[in-house]
Amino acid sequence: MSHTNANDANTENGTSPVADPKPSDPPRSPGRKKTLLRRVLIIGAVVVALALIVGAIVMFVAKSFTEQEKEVRSDWSVETGDLIHSENDLGVRLYDAGIDSQLRVVRILPSDSGDAGFTYYDTGVQDRISQTITELQTCGIPWTADNPLAIINPYGTGSNGLYLYFETDSPTSVTYTIRVDGASDFTATANDTSVSDEVDSTEQGLSTVHSFQMIGLVPGATNRVTMTIADAQGKTTQNVTFTLDMPETHSGYPTKLESTDGESTQELSSGLYALMRTNGYLGYGFFFDNEGTMRYEMVTEGFGLDRMLTYENDLVVCTSTQAISRIDGLGRVVCVYDLGNYHLHHDINYGPGNTVIALVEKAGQETVEDVVVEIDLETQQVTELIDFSEFMADYKNAYTHTITPTSTFFWQAGEWDWIHLNSVEYLAEDDAIIVSSRETFTIMKIDDIHATPTISYFLGDETVWDNTSYESYSLSQEGEFTPQYGQHAVEYDGEGPTENSYYLLVYNNNYWANSTRDNYSPNLTGTDVGTDLYSGTASYVYRYLVDEEERTYELVSSFAVPYSSIVSNASHIPQSENYVVNSGVANSFGEYDEQGVLIREFSYTCQLQGYRVFKDTFEGFWFAAVE
Repeated sequence: MSHTNANDANTENGTSPVADPKPSDPPRSPGRKKTLLRRVLIIGAVVVALALIVGAIVMFVAKSFTEQEKEVRSDWSVETGDLIHSENDLGVRLYDAGIDSQLRVVRILPSDSGDAGFTYYDTGVQDRISQTITELQTCGIPWTADNPLAIINPYGTGSNGLYLYFETDSPTSVTYTIRVDGASDFTATANDTSVSDEVDSTEQGLSTVHSFQMIGLVPGATNRVTMTIADAQGKTTQNVTFTLDMPETHSGYPTKLESTDGESTQELSSGLYALMRTNGYLGYGFFFDNEGTMRYEMVTEGFGLDRMLTYENDLVVCTSTQAISRIDGLGRVVCVYDLGNYHLHHDINYGPGNTVIALVEKAGQETVEDVVVEIDLETQQVTELIDFSEFMADYKNAYTHTITPTSTFFWQAGEWDWIHLNSVEYLAEDDAIIVSSRETFTIMKIDDIHATPTISYFLGDETVWDNTSYESYSLSQEGEFTPQYGQHAVEYDGEGPTENSYYLLVYNNNYWANSTRDNYSPNLTGTDVGTDLYSGTASYVYRYLVDEEERTYELVSSFAVPYSSIVSNASHIPQSENYVVNSGVANSFGEYDEQGVLIREFSYTCQLQGYRVFKDTFEGFWFAAVE
């Protein structure tokens, strides 16, 4: 008798001996696995592509942001009223300024001002304008205080400057007061360029011919002006009043800064705050009074002013990445110093005699921000003093590399910014420079720069130089404090109590990051040193006492300021014990008393950061010097 297994029967009938599959348990196949794998690969490829695109966009934006510093102004156009006269021989045109005013205000425009490549920072252009002004002065019209020759922005370098020319019957001085709704009165005595050095001492500073640039008119506002004409005894001989509806700023920058008073009862110093290299508004310098009202808008080719130097009563400033310019009190560009193959970056300062020392980078060179040059203000000769990429080649080559897209300073990807010099100070006694190196957190003194440059000392965290050929140059730290990190704007701040000692004023950003060296990081335990670009406890103003004889440095005073990881500066205000301090990433600057207590703080508009702020009285330049 045969016996048949049920499973066998099912097999014979072509069905599986296993129970029917459930809907949640579909049959598997090699084809489905391949489809899933393709989907995963496609999704992965899309993610990678998106990451690359986002990275490329970030790099493009970052590079565009840094490249704006090298741009040169191509549009010098301004609004005018009706054409009055064309001077074909000089290539200029005279327009009604189109300003609602009780004075007749004119504007001089070079006929080629709309051409490609035109710039006001050309002494040939400036000469043509100057000759035109001279012709207007001597055209036969009796220019008087009641009816002066009035030219807005005469030389194209200051959008709200007003040139005035007139004569008086006897030697006099001119003081003016500008009134604008919502602002305090602005009063100044004009620096009259027609005053002769040979007049009788009782009439010193007085003249019968008056030629000056009126500074203080607020853009976009109705300005009510009173000019007071006074004789040698200070007696008023004439009062002249007029109104001007000034045009808006060229840049579109706000004419009023928000401010907050601090705890100090010390008075603010006299003068104007100068905002330099305000990102998003490169090609301008902005000058504000103690209430934060704009009193002057300087117009340059590009870049930023970096620092204000004076030479023979003229102002010397950076006006593009490849040029420094000398400008007089009327706004006339007296000289342009072309740096050729060198590009300015970070600082200029006084050198020996009639020279300026500048931090630059060499076009086409593999490294950046590591060269020091000297410009002779008389001969216009540019001389390279030190190329740190050669001077410290063994450190650069052995320890550093180019910046990568994943570095902290990713916007510099591809650049070998191994030392990043950001300030320079010249010391005549040792023919030396003191430079600040952000990338090594070190203040360096280099002696004998015009002959055989040699390292005098390094000041900062000594561990940076451990086990390198430079460790013997580090000064010893006296006392317990955290040394500077990421510092900017190191300045000589006076002689010390002993021979070979002196003070250095430092904006200590109090920020650590390094994008060019992989084998070093400091011990920041127990410190408040920041490691984030936008958030940190505080930055500090440090005042060091350096003793070269003992080879030591100590922190003699410090005070906290708003945190700024990069850029920024601190400076003693001339003829004052107060400090002006700019925290660029925080978009604020303040004036502090001698003890470092805030008197008043101002906030300003910019894209990401503002580089520096200084303060000066501008006496002998725009305003009459006070005896």
